[in-house]
Amino acid sequence: MSDTTTTYESGGTGWFGRLRKWETPLLLVAKSTVAATLAWFIAGDLLHAQSPAFAPFSAVLIMNVTVYQSVAESLRYVAAVVAGVAVQSALGFLAGPDLLTFALVAVIALGIGQWRALGAQRSQVATAAFFAFSTYAAASDNAERAAQLGQIVLLVLIGCSLGLLVNVVLMPPLRYRSAEHGIRSLAQALVAVLGAVGPALRESEFAREHARQWCSRADRAQALVTQARSGLRTAEDSLPFNPRRLLPRHRRRASFARYRAVLNALERAAYQLSSLTRSLERWREEERSYSYRKFLRCYGVFLGSLEEIARVLAELDEGKLADQAATLCGLAEEVQRCRRAVAEQAEHDGLPLADPTRPYGVLVIEATRLAEEFQNVCDSLQASSRPGAQDRGTTGQLP
Repeated sequence: MSDTTTTYESGGTGWFGRLRKWETPLLLVAKSTVAATLAWFIAGDLLHAQSPAFAPFSAVLIMNVTVYQSVAESLRYVAAVVAGVAVQSALGFLAGPDLLTFALVAVIALGIGQWRALGAQRSQVATAAFFAFSTYAAASDNAERAAQLGQIVLLVLIGCSLGLLVNVVLMPPLRYRSAEHGIRSLAQALVAVLGAVGPALRESEFAREHARQWCSRADRAQALVTQARSGLRTAEDSLPFNPRRLLPRHRRRASFARYRAVLNALERAAYQLSSLTRSLERWREEERSYSYRKFLRCYGVFLGSLEEIARVLAELDEGKLADQAATLCGLAEEVQRCRRAVAEQAEHDGLPLADPTRPYGVLVIEATRLAEEFQNVCDSLQASSRPGAQDRGTTGQLP
């Protein structure tokens, strides 16, 4: 059996795709370098701080892909550092810089570090406390100790502020394409499954090893859901605090609710497709006496209609969304027609749909569910492509 879905299964986009893959890390390196250099200049050359490395370290630590994530991480990091320095200050001035004090500082700082609200910065509570203890122990008097501890907090604030400033000023990305890319990749994986199963059913011939391969491909499609959701979250996080969203061409992009609805529907479709392929894997073991060739051919045509929708989604582009939505609506009507044909063929052939030991009933149910999910996808994109469309839920109805 030939496989015509190699391009979609690979998910590759050539040299341009590889270049895009390096865009984010290279941009982060550039931004971090600028922020760290500015922080070192201010802390070392202007303020002549005793420990100037705190500033560039902080600037790099909170640098993130999106402005929103940088703000969130900077707040957590500052809170962690202030907590660590506060613990050291309280115990240090009360008990002095001896070993027992250090042990108490460690216990309390590590305990605060278990606070989940601090997220990935939880370990910085103990780190800040230990550095503060070292600074405290090296100072000659209480006035110098207080000044040095205050300087640590000041340097951290300078570093975080510079990191945020650089992230905002130097091309803060709006990750609309991240949402599209995740949906495209998932749709490409569905094309790979549908493009393999449909022709085999239309020919009414497939071996058990083919069904196993389809199950494997369907499982890979399901695994891509996590990647797609990560891309969608990145796109959503790129909006808050980003000045680029105020530009005229970005103002209408206020939400990714429609993309989220599409992704939810595709996730369910991937699950249903996985269930369908498992049913087909059992087919060759269980089916011996019933006539099923016409039903199989009809089912293959139905899967072919789903493949056409998946191919459009695999090339999803916000700039062409209106045209693509119109195309999808036309294809969705064909899917519904093919779904009704599957049910009618099963009834005409007198297949045992109510027999749980045979796959016919399961396949008809999966066809209904798949048609509904792809209808939801089409309805969601059609609603989002209308001028002035609002972000409200869309639910496709089967005729």
